[in-house]
Amino acid sequence: MIWTVYLSGEIHTDWRERIQDGCHKLDLPVEFVGPNTDHDSSDAAGDHLGAEDKPFWRDHKSSKVNAIRTKTLIESADIAVVRFGSQYKQWNAAFDAGYLAALGTPYITLHDADIIHPLKEVDAAAMAWAQEPEQVVEILRYVTQGK
Repeated sequence: MIWTVYLSGEIHTDWRERIQDGCHKLDLPVEFVGPNTDHDSSDAAGDHLGAEDKPFWRDHKSSKVNAIRTKTLIESADIAVVRFGSQYKQWNAAFDAGYLAALGTPYITLHDADIIHPLKEVDAAAMAWAQEPEQVVEILRYVTQGK
């Protein structure tokens, strides 16, 4: 079985690459999918539908276009990793975690200890909490290999 792993959350650090590289080195049977991580093109996802006078409507159109990708990939995932950084408020990651929980899709949260309290409900629905990408790799190794 090839496991589809959805990588959700912050886009400002190398956590995705560290997980992907670690899984590749172990030759784990995983494929990775996720949202568009290019901030500018994500913000402009709906621009081709016409210009908007108000930022709300530009964001609204782009979020709906982005949601086509996000919804489809989350629904096809076997497992997800939801990363919360300490510097930015990642409402999209929290929304993804809620959607994963509603679907019954197992997910791992990845964040530092200093934001445990604001994420207590998100962590409560997670199957694991990791602080480092390498811990996620070890979880994926165990889950895919059973040892």
